[in-house]
Amino acid sequence: MSKRITPFAFRYCSTLDGLKEGIRRKRPGLLRRGVVLQHDNATPQSANLTQQWLQHYVWEILPHPAHSPDLAPSDFHLFGTLKRHLRGMAFETEDDLISELRNWFDNLDVDFFRVGINSLLSRWQKCIDLHGDYVEK
Repeated sequence: MSKRITPFAFRYCSTLDGLKEGIRRKRPGLLRRGVVLQHDNATPQSANLTQQWLQHYVWEILPHPAHSPDLAPSDFHLFGTLKRHLRGMAFETEDDLISELRNWFDNLDVDFFRVGINSLLSRWQKCIDLHGDYVEK
């Protein structure tokens, strides 16, 4: 019995293709040195199609303990800031929301991302020191 390719896994691999192309254009040497990717065990990320993609391009996966939002930069760094930005706003259409999100991301300073990624290092160390337990804020 063959495993079905879910649209979510196909979409995730398409996103990885875009990421790979962006890295190739902006940081070409990084692809030769190797990419370390962090993702959780969501279905699209653990799907066979995704695993084959990652093996083909030899990208290293940083393991992610189950149920650890304190180790996902989007959870501990991005979403709170985004929620504060969107607080009180109303959008007529989905396109209006998408436009606002694109504008917000385009105007974020590089340091915003640097701070989030750098704090991940200390959070990982705390997680290791706590033997995989939650990292307190």
